[in-house]
Amino acid sequence: MLYLVATPIGNLNDITLRALDTLRSVDYIASEDTRHTGILLKHFEIKKPQIAFHEHNERQAGERILQLLRQGKSVALVSDAGTPGIADPGFTLVRQAISEDLPFTLIPGPTAFVMALVLSGLAVHSFTFRGFPPRKPGPRRRFLAVDAAAPHTLIYYESPYRIAALLRDAIAVFGDRPAVLANDLTKLFEAVDRGTLSELLERVESGKLRGEYVLLIAGTAAHDISM
Repeated sequence: MLYLVATPIGNLNDITLRALDTLRSVDYIASEDTRHTGILLKHFEIKKPQIAFHEHNERQAGERILQLLRQGKSVALVSDAGTPGIADPGFTLVRQAISEDLPFTLIPGPTAFVMALVLSGLAVHSFTFRGFPPRKPGPRRRFLAVDAAAPHTLIYYESPYRIAALLRDAIAVFGDRPAVLANDLTKLFEAVDRGTLSELLERVESGKLRGEYVLLIAGTAAHDISM
């Protein structure tokens, strides 16, 4: 059995009892970063053999995991934080499990973009999650332009190293819309910053950047929203 196990996005106390039971019961744990997952396992006194499973070895490690599943072994798949498969490795393994009729399920838990959306104050009834944009300016602007006329709240992930560039390109593509920038969610310095895209850019350029960011941008149907 394959278990996709959601893990905390910051605060270790957010792990569920079911997730802990699952991690304790499986034969193997497939981890995006074995060192990172090792901290989680040590905190909860869980000792299990780990398999490194990340974007750079997804095919090779995925085949090893599938072989274990074919043998009747149980494997828990975890990412560094949040729900596996959401902007993290896991999608290809799910597709393979489906194609081979291997049993799998999700042990639900935290997802950063859902928390950011609920806290944002932007429309939650209709949204589009777009994950990480391309790193280079040209492809990134084309990526953003796909949703230029979308009425839904738009959600992106980005690193502290490229968040300013993303905000500049968002202004160029969308205009100066209402937006929200969230980071360090569930942690000590949790921040949810609201304003226009240009206001957020100004704060980012003058502030200290830490952790991964969630950028939410109002859709065309919410242009008249005042943040």
